Amino acid sequence: MLLVLAAVSSRPLTLTVASVVVAVEGVAALALGGYVAVETLIGKPSDLVSSIFVAAFGILVGAGLLWVAWGVLQVLRWSRGPGVVTQIFALPVAITLIQSQQYAYGVPLVVAAAIALVTLLAPPSTRALMGEDGPHGP
Repeated sequence: MLLVLAAVSSRPLTLTVASVVVAVEGVAALALGGYVAVETLIGKPSDLVSSIFVAAFGILVGAGLLWVAWGVLQVLRWSRGPGVVTQIFALPVAITLIQSQQYAYGVPLVVAAAIALVTLLAPPSTRALMGEDGPHGP
């Protein structure tokens, strides 16, 4: 129990927020991938191969994001890179959605990506993930 409390107290709030945001993105991707999978199975998709690919991609991305969120929550150094790269890819997707007047999807995605980027790159996150002296410190 004390070990759990020590781990929680050493994790900055920025990493907790980043973990929650990335986890929400992961759950959303899983849900969308699952939805496409169900629609593919019960419906009559115009392109079966594309529908299967989109469903599998959504499920895999969602699972990957949940794994990254777990890594961020555990303050594991490896989790920062995939978390940041995912947000960098999410921003153009969000902007494209906004430009195509899909505000209900684009605005939350741009907000989530911005929050995740800011919290993953914040100085407290960097100190926790990379150590006080950075990745090349003693």
